[in-house]
Amino acid sequence: MRKALTEEEKYRQMMEEPVNTLIPRLALPSMVSMVVVAVYNMADTFFVSRLGTSASGAVGIVFSMAAIIQAVAFMIGMGCGNEISRLLGAKKQEEAARFVAIGFFTEIILGTIIALFGIVYCTPLVYALGSTETIAPYAIRYARYILLGTPFIMASLGMNNMLRFQGNSFYSMLGISTGGILNMFLDPLFIYGFHMGIMGAAVATTISQIVSFSILLYQCNKMPACISVSLKNFKPSLKRYILILKFGLPSLARQGIAGVSTIILNFSAHPYGDAAIAAMAIVMRITMFINSLVIGFGQGFQPVCGYCYGAKNYKRVEKAYYFSLKVCFSILVVMGVVVFIFAKPLITAFRKEDAEVIRIGFLALRLQCLTIPLAAQLTMANMFSQTTGYPLRASIVALLRQGICLIPILLVLPPLFGLLGVQSSQPVSDVFAAIIAFLITDGILKELRSKTDAKPNPQ
Repeated sequence: MRKALTEEEKYRQMMEEPVNTLIPRLALPSMVSMVVVAVYNMADTFFVSRLGTSASGAVGIVFSMAAIIQAVAFMIGMGCGNEISRLLGAKKQEEAARFVAIGFFTEIILGTIIALFGIVYCTPLVYALGSTETIAPYAIRYARYILLGTPFIMASLGMNNMLRFQGNSFYSMLGISTGGILNMFLDPLFIYGFHMGIMGAAVATTISQIVSFSILLYQCNKMPACISVSLKNFKPSLKRYILILKFGLPSLARQGIAGVSTIILNFSAHPYGDAAIAAMAIVMRITMFINSLVIGFGQGFQPVCGYCYGAKNYKRVEKAYYFSLKVCFSILVVMGVVVFIFAKPLITAFRKEDAEVIRIGFLALRLQCLTIPLAAQLTMANMFSQTTGYPLRASIVALLRQGICLIPILLVLPPLFGLLGVQSSQPVSDVFAAIIAFLITDGILKELRSKTDAKPNPQ
């Protein structure tokens, strides 16, 4: 392992190293983390699918709940992380340490409250998420144990984001990836070895989340160039929470609306039975895996963007943005082609015993591959606008793909075109969302150029 950088060395790195080498190096650990998380989420779906179509559908139902929980966690982690990177860019280390403490302890407190509420009201909750009568028993057993791990997953996501924004993405990768890999081994052990069924998948996930939490907390407190989590720095204030909300709301919007749109998608798929719900859940997991690559790369861009924006080096911010956009688009073109070609075997791998799931999922996945490269624009526009301090526009971008565009389309296309409307809703949404995101980003770039012209910045 290379020697850890001091704060001053890290500052010079963020300001001076060419973005075409700096961003990929920062992005690689984040990409690994995101891929591992996506793979272990797929592992839950893969192993549970062997228990039957209703069990597979239960994973899709609970996903919407998990997406909302993660949305809250990301809001706090990203809100703190954005402010931390800007404070470090402005060389205000003490205030940055206060945001680390506020982020960590707020995640723990909120996670505990959500877990208690969700466990008490679990049965009505799964029906509200779009469960059918046959899926509900599986969803309840799965959800209760997932909820037990809520404080740990929220705190883990918070620490993960705060480490990344400090430029310590390698440490965040170790914590998240270790838990993810462990989950892949524990899934078959608990599901089949201990004969726990779908409950075993949830227990495996919860254990892996606790392991990730422990590793991340250790690294925050023991690794060099990491801001420690300290109770004495936990000094919450209305002003600080407003800043967290300002920078974190786009993440809440993006993640939260994913949960809401999944609920609507589940209800749209209701008339076509458990097979349709299970198929769309599988497609969602596969596309999440694809998108995880560009999200991971974008996370390598964010600390560079935050540091440079805090230092008022707007030209370097723009250069970093365009480089990241080109790389992300190229990644998604390649992945889209590969998944399009192998769409049927990919769906079959999850549910080979159910021809209806394969039929529905095959077409839905292929349609999604046609527009998947557009996610590069959406992802980078969201991260760019969020990190540069445009919360309203960042929130709009975050809501586009699975909210502003998707929800109306889900309400229109399925009634008009039936199952095809369900399968094509997300690709159609992607087209409209990408166009709007481009226009918003172009406006922000013009504003940054005007600032550069008013006060020239060094390259």
